[in-house]
Amino acid sequence: MRSLIVDAFTQMAKEKNIDRDILASVIKDSFVKMMEKKYGLEANFEVIVNMEKGDIEIFLYKTVVEEVMDPAKEIDVESAKAKSGEDFEIDDDFVEEIPIEDFGRRNVINLKQNLNQKIREIEKEITFNYYKDLVGEIVVGEIYQLKPKSILLIHNGNEVIFPKNEQIAKERYKKGDTIRAIIKSVEKRQSGPPVVIASRADEQFLYKLFELEIPEIYDGIIEVKGIARFAGERAKIAVTSNDDRIDAVGACVGMKGIRIHSIVRELNNENIDVINYSEDPSTFISRALAPAKLLDIDIDNENKVAKIYSEEDQIRLIIGKEGQNIKLASKLTGFQIDVDRLQNEEKDEDVEDEDEDIESEEMTDEETTETPETEEVKSEETVSDEAPAAEETTEEETPAEDTDKKEEAVNESEDK
Repeated sequence: MRSLIVDAFTQMAKEKNIDRDILASVIKDSFVKMMEKKYGLEANFEVIVNMEKGDIEIFLYKTVVEEVMDPAKEIDVESAKAKSGEDFEIDDDFVEEIPIEDFGRRNVINLKQNLNQKIREIEKEITFNYYKDLVGEIVVGEIYQLKPKSILLIHNGNEVIFPKNEQIAKERYKKGDTIRAIIKSVEKRQSGPPVVIASRADEQFLYKLFELEIPEIYDGIIEVKGIARFAGERAKIAVTSNDDRIDAVGACVGMKGIRIHSIVRELNNENIDVINYSEDPSTFISRALAPAKLLDIDIDNENKVAKIYSEEDQIRLIIGKEGQNIKLASKLTGFQIDVDRLQNEEKDEDVEDEDEDIESEEMTDEETTETPETEEVKSEETVSDEAPAAEETTEEETPAEDTDKKEEAVNESEDK
């Protein structure tokens, strides 16, 4: 029976990847508890687990006495001789080997249950420690179950949860597919194995992809200063070079964009802006808002607020599609970015001032042109003043009237 117990749990240890020494310790502790329960805490015994032989030995140590007062610790001379076949004297040490069968069937069943529980706890601890060291690292898992709110992956025989909010929205997954993701977190729970969460939407996944594709980042020559990301849509990553001879952005993009393109393909064609980091907030914010062009920036370092000024035609570029550009820039730089339209109002005021100047110029022109008009009016008045003279001339035209009367008299005489 002893060898059967050891063999069974040795096989389990192999399947669960449990160290044999740890398993031996667990088996020993289980038998120690069973001995304490049967013989008491004061009993003097030893449990030896031999994993190589698949054997368990339990020895109970007693003192030979004339009259037994404590059966768990003492034995009389006659009993000692009967059990061992040897002669003993008072105060001699007696060693008795305890067979597992002596514990009874119920105790053995309880022992197995206790061992199972211990092994499950060890398994949980091993799994937790394993994935705790993998947090932030990329793993490759196989999809084995699709659920409405999550996908279950198998990684090294362990279940990994891939929640919907950690997935890239545009991606479509099928059972049996293998995918790359980072281990985002791992948590213990009271029953069952630890909860391991995987992610492809986290900023750390983008960082690890850059680290894999760009040796300069892995070697520490290029340093990633910040990442802001809308998974599957757009991302901004700020980099700086610790070597003046190496262009950080150029190294990340690669020859003809070969490095960045492999990352973009992995992320389902996610747009990635790689920008040079700057200690100067104004410069950093300006670069983060590219390709928009800014006229000026007011920085409030205490409240982490930046007011930006730009031409009207740059506002759409600053905001970006669904506000992505300004949100990512704000997240990347750590500043709340406000688009101040004061510049546009000032331009409108300038236009109004120009209009007023034009109007004043037109008024001046009108005043200038009024002088000849007044002169023309005055000349007409002069002509009207001379009109009576003309009338007088008309009244003095009596000789013409006399001539007409004479012609009429001549005509009358001819008629007669």
